[in-house]
Amino acid sequence: AFLAPILLLLFGLGPYLADARSTPEVECVVFNEEHMSCMWGSRETLTANYSLYYWYENRSPVVECKHYLQDKGVNVGCRFSQREIIQFQPFYVLVNASLGGRTLEIPSKRMELQDLVKPDAPVNLTIHNMSGNQLQLTWTSPYPKAQCLEHAVKYKSNKDTSWTEHLVKGDVFSFPSVDYEKYYTFYVRSKINSYCGSTQLWSEWSVPVVWGNNYTSKGTAEEQLHWFWIHTVLIPIASCLLLLVLVVLLVRMERVWVILMPQIPNPSKNFDELFITHNGNFQEWAGVPKDVVESFKPNYSENICHVSELPAKDSYEPLWESSNHQPSVTPGAPATPREHSPYKNSYV
Repeated sequence: AFLAPILLLLFGLGPYLADARSTPEVECVVFNEEHMSCMWGSRETLTANYSLYYWYENRSPVVECKHYLQDKGVNVGCRFSQREIIQFQPFYVLVNASLGGRTLEIPSKRMELQDLVKPDAPVNLTIHNMSGNQLQLTWTSPYPKAQCLEHAVKYKSNKDTSWTEHLVKGDVFSFPSVDYEKYYTFYVRSKINSYCGSTQLWSEWSVPVVWGNNYTSKGTAEEQLHWFWIHTVLIPIASCLLLLVLVVLLVRMERVWVILMPQIPNPSKNFDELFITHNGNFQEWAGVPKDVVESFKPNYSENICHVSELPAKDSYEPLWESSNHQPSVTPGAPATPREHSPYKNSYV
């Protein structure tokens, strides 16, 4: 009788309790010592509403989160202001799940906030030309305690296939030798060093700065970012839009298509009647009259003309002297003597 209510309570809340205990652990990150966020899930992984309570060891009472982070109406995290963050003091959080009108506690977690700091990315990256082929890269960090930072620099030339990364203690990186036929891209990120904490949280990589061929030898990251966006974003987008407009014009505007891609005329259709109906007879196909056609036919038949010639004067005597008869003269103009070829007879 004594165990029955307890068993009933456990069986009734068993699924909710299992779901609450399966919730991911609370993960807190201190962003640049300006604010802190503690997250414990998302709407897809949580089926109940949660409340977060926190306190510092031997320092303050238990306090509920003042600024919940929600996902579709479900509490998935808590945001802490700068004045609520105290480093080098053990920090505890406790998450309660409200299920079926009852509150189930998820075990608390102890944290060291100095080990959870994630600084902002470095800014104002600048490259200086030094003597010889040496370059010097400098930057600044938004983190308020610059002495607590260590940095990582990664770089690659346009001829390299992988990045090279170096750890740097200060805020200056010297590049000993450069090839002036190449151009180089540099990034920098930061994290808290071992003197101020034991975090493994790196900042995001900075905006890149570029040096070398086809680039200015010295400039800030903001200036390089301007050209970076022009070359990698604006020019490709403008080219794609221009190509799209040209395709639409060529497809939708027939007149433009005819002007740019004129069709070569095919004259074969106009001569089908010449070769099919008239068998290649151009005069018949063109409608030339038959008498005109006959007039153009060549005629090779000619009449033979007989020509007789008398011998020269010095080789004969006039016929009328030898025969005592004068030649008869046709009335009209007096006959004129003709010169004769030495040949008596010839045919033309």
